Amino acid sequence: MFETAITADQFLLALHDTLVMVSVSLMAGSLIGIPLGIYVVVARPGGLVENALIYGLINPVVNIVRSLPFIILMITIIPFTRLVVHTTIGTAGAIVPLIIFIAPYIARLVENSLLEVDAGIIEAAKSMGATPLQAIWHFLLPEALSSLILALTTATIGLIGATAMAGTVGGGGIGDLAITYGYQRFDTFATVTTALVLILIVQTLQSLGNFLARRIRRE
Repeated sequence: MFETAITADQFLLALHDTLVMVSVSLMAGSLIGIPLGIYVVVARPGGLVENALIYGLINPVVNIVRSLPFIILMITIIPFTRLVVHTTIGTAGAIVPLIIFIAPYIARLVENSLLEVDAGIIEAAKSMGATPLQAIWHFLLPEALSSLILALTTATIGLIGATAMAGTVGGGGIGDLAITYGYQRFDTFATVTTALVLILIVQTLQSLGNFLARRIRRE
């Protein structure tokens, strides 16, 4: 029988903090990352609105931020995080680096999804006199929707992993609970419980994403 120092209230609070971090960061990151991903596709050489200058600026920035492991990014931008939310610990302190971490990740996933769309779809849109915005909204995005759902599912799962890492520097949530009790206090129950909950959340999200993607492909 496992013995643990954590209470049900502590665990529920940690779960709540994790869900807040994931949901807020995902929404904000999507608002930044999705337009970025779209623009990287349409501004690239041969794209709908080819712009070598803007593409040459955005593409390297996305690559640089994406190449940094989350824990290093979180530490690197501590002054910026403190400037924005006046703290570097807890849920608020973790959300800022989570947004910066996930936005370029989403941008790349969106880019990959859009590049999978048959070029003939865009040519058809042009032949019908569609503007670039109309081609994106009515042709490109609908064709890539199934892939985009799977991309956002992948991003959400990656974000959950990042929130767990945020716990190593006092970011709050389930990761913080696992570090404080499971690792530092050798609480086996806390370690096993947090791991099982994270697995359950990830499996549920992946199943939901797969289901929605299949439904859209059949329509």
